[in-house]
Amino acid sequence: MDPLNELLDRLNLKVTLGQLQHVVVERDDLLRVAREFQRAGFVLLDVVGADYSEYVEDRPKRFAVIYNLYRIPSKERVFLRIYLSDGEEAPSLYSIWKAANYLEREVYDLMGIVFLNHPDLRKVLTPEDLEGHPLRKDFPLGETPTLFNEGRFIDPPTFRAGLSGQEKGLTGWRGGERVGDQSTPSFPPTVDVFEQNVSKGGPK
Repeated sequence: MDPLNELLDRLNLKVTLGQLQHVVVERDDLLRVAREFQRAGFVLLDVVGADYSEYVEDRPKRFAVIYNLYRIPSKERVFLRIYLSDGEEAPSLYSIWKAANYLEREVYDLMGIVFLNHPDLRKVLTPEDLEGHPLRKDFPLGETPTLFNEGRFIDPPTFRAGLSGQEKGLTGWRGGERVGDQSTPSFPPTVDVFEQNVSKGGPK
């Protein structure tokens, strides 16, 4: 038996075969299992969250957190998966792999999953004032402009027009405050407002 299968057998973990080889771990057993993999030479490459609320196949709970583990010398990879209900916390793996710091923060930011005992759990990608978590299935996909802290904002119709080549700019800036103009902010943005700010020496 190869070392990976010996480890899985010792931990009483069953491999689920598919496009990605993974094992399901009970939430309360995650720290113990992760520590054994770390001792066996595995490193943490990635942490991702999944929302199965609209998935075609049944899952034990709404959310899953998947941990991508890799052992470099032997080139072995395994994915650990835990399932969580809405509002249920996941144990942080920061005490085992320091790489979990930003990886867990990203899952928290985009999925709203809280990692228990994380040393600095806060947003890492989205604006502080953005409500909700964009990768949840129930996150609204409406026509609300996305506003970023430094003043730049994205308006969905303008963004789509830019992607299709119908307009020049994808983003605008509130009023002209980035270039010293304290006029009333123009919101939602238009290409004209964007080009006016650029002509004044604002960001391109």
